[in-house]
Amino acid sequence: MATIHDVAQQAGVSVTTVSRVLNNRGYISEATRKKVFETMDALNYQPNEIARSLLRKQSNIIGLIIPNVSHPFFSELASQVEYYAYENGCKVLLCNSQLDPAKERDYIEMLKRNRVDGIIMGSHTLEVEEYVSLRSPIVTIDRRIGEKIPFISSDNYRGGVLATELLIRKGCRKLAHICGNLELDLLANSRSEGFRDTADKHGIEHMTIQTDMNVFDQEQYARIIQELLDQHPDVDGIFATSDIIAAFAVKGCVKIGRRVPDEMRIIGYDDVSAAAWLTPAITTVQQPIAEIGRLAVELIRRQLDGEPYEVDNTLPVELIERATT
Repeated sequence: MATIHDVAQQAGVSVTTVSRVLNNRGYISEATRKKVFETMDALNYQPNEIARSLLRKQSNIIGLIIPNVSHPFFSELASQVEYYAYENGCKVLLCNSQLDPAKERDYIEMLKRNRVDGIIMGSHTLEVEEYVSLRSPIVTIDRRIGEKIPFISSDNYRGGVLATELLIRKGCRKLAHICGNLELDLLANSRSEGFRDTADKHGIEHMTIQTDMNVFDQEQYARIIQELLDQHPDVDGIFATSDIIAAFAVKGCVKIGRRVPDEMRIIGYDDVSAAAWLTPAITTVQQPIAEIGRLAVELIRRQLDGEPYEVDNTLPVELIERATT
């Protein structure tokens, strides 16, 4: 296996020059840079990334912990984080916690051992203290865990208001909101507050139905929808806290012959790609997923470079009306 000394000898330069080329430090002529890279290719030289990271005190690796990689929102978020990390010269270590505290803790320990530059937390199973004690820069998605730790969230309350106002404008007179378990300390709970406040403001009868603590367990969605339609046949508008739940609501209505949107109007949240692919296409509150991914990487970089940053990064949402309303 070729070493940095072999590269320097064959390229006719010093080991220091090769090191500068690898770490992009100091002035190196383009001709010398080209010669070093050509020699590395010829010798199939692979730099020791661990040694380089110890030297630079940066690994150019960002850890991303999400609760469920198969969930469309988190898979699209992971794609955006990877894209912007790569644009900034970083790689991503993807960790799928599956809402398992032990697994999430193992992943955090792995990320610490690999000296990642920062951690983007999209899963929040552990206690706040376990995040705060980490020395790496942290960015959280949809949860606030400290006064100095930056978080990113869509304007959840505004999203709940927009969805509920549209259902009311469309003539709905009994509304149901299906959401995750509100005992979880998530900023997404504000969607439910926006729904409730808007329905109360307009004097519209309404109810909120929560999932169990395993909020990503899709098997329960069909049961929840079926029970809602059986027990409250006069419900004519549903605001779901995700596009996935909204899709189950459409499916449940089709199963019993309730026409969407003539007899039931349905709104989701996120605007994942599948929301537009389904028939009927789902009306939804759009989170700026690409901007969330870009900003998460940017906030890690700002912390690494000692630059100022905002702790509260609440991004605007937009109502995308499609066929379900």
